[in-house]
Amino acid sequence: MTRAFWLMAAALPLAAQPKLLINAKVDTRSAAAGLEREFRTLLTAQPQPAWIGYTVPAAGGSHLGCELVSPGGWYAPGVIHLEPPDHAVILFRVEANAVSRIRTLSPECEIDAGGDPVHWLADVQPAESVALLVTFVPQRDVRGDGAVKAIALHAGPAADAALERFVAPDQPESLRQRTVGWFGSARGRRGFEALKNLVASDPSEPVRERAISTLAVSKEPEAADLLISLARNDRNPRLRAQAVSALGRKSGPKMIAAIREVIEKDPDTQVKRRAVSALHALPDGEGIAPLIEVVKTTQNADVRRQAMSSLGQSRDPRALAFFEDVLKR
Repeated sequence: MTRAFWLMAAALPLAAQPKLLINAKVDTRSAAAGLEREFRTLLTAQPQPAWIGYTVPAAGGSHLGCELVSPGGWYAPGVIHLEPPDHAVILFRVEANAVSRIRTLSPECEIDAGGDPVHWLADVQPAESVALLVTFVPQRDVRGDGAVKAIALHAGPAADAALERFVAPDQPESLRQRTVGWFGSARGRRGFEALKNLVASDPSEPVRERAISTLAVSKEPEAADLLISLARNDRNPRLRAQAVSALGRKSGPKMIAAIREVIEKDPDTQVKRRAVSALHALPDGEGIAPLIEVVKTTQNADVRRQAMSSLGQSRDPRALAFFEDVLKR
C-alpha cells in the first residue's frame, strides 16, 4: 500500500461493521473525539462480557482469515482470500471491566457474538488504534495474546514504529522473538530492513536466528541474496545453519546452487547436514536431483548417509531408480 493510499484510507470514516456479524446486540458510536477516551468508557459499560470492535486499514499481505465452521456437523473452511483484504477487524473481549482477549479477523468472516453486546466504533484512526493496542502488550507478554498480531496487521508507519520498539534490546526476549516473526510476513520493505539490521547487529543470538528464519517468508527480492550471503559467510555456524534452512523454504536454481555450495565447502558437519535437510525440504521435488549428486560426490560419510535417508523418505521415482541402479552394480 502506497503512502498516499494509506493516508487516504486513514482519513475515511471506518464505520462498516463486519458483513456477517450475527447473534449480537450491537450499538454503534463514534470515536472521532478520541479512541482511548471512548474505549475506556466502554470498559465499564454493562452488561458484561461484551466485545468492542472496529476496522482499520490492513497491511498488504496480511494473515487474515476465518476459522473453521461446522454447518450441520460438517467442517468447512471460512472465506479463502485470493487477495488479502484491505481492512482488518479488531475485537476486544471485555470481562470484569478489563480486556481478556484481542482478536484480528477478516471483514468477510462470519462472526457470532453468542448474544453478547458488541460496541462498534466508527471513525477510528489507525495511529490511535496502534497506541491503544500498545498498552496491552507489556502486561500480557507472558500469555502471548493478540495485541502484537493486531498491531502487525495494521497498515501504516505507526505500526512499524511500535513493532520496532518491541524488538529493542531492552524488551523481554519472548516479546522480541514474537515480534520478529511479523517483519517478514506483514511489514514489506520496512520489515525487511528491520530484519537486516537485526541479523547484522543484534546482541541476542536467538533473536538473530529468528530474524534469519523470518527472511524466508519475506517477498523482498534482496531477502534471498541476504540468506545466501549468511549461509556462506557468517562466522557463527548456528546462524549459517539457520540461513541454509531458510533457503530450503524458497525455490529455484539459485537456492539449490547455494545449498550445494554449503554442502561442499562449509567446514562444519552440522551445517552440511542442515543443508541436506534444506534440499529435502525444497518444494515440488526440486531437491531430489541435487541429493542424488550429493550421494555420488560427497566425501563426508555422515552427509552421504543423511542424503541417502532423505532420498528414501521421498519415495520419488528418481530416487527409487537411483537405488535400483546402485543395487545392480
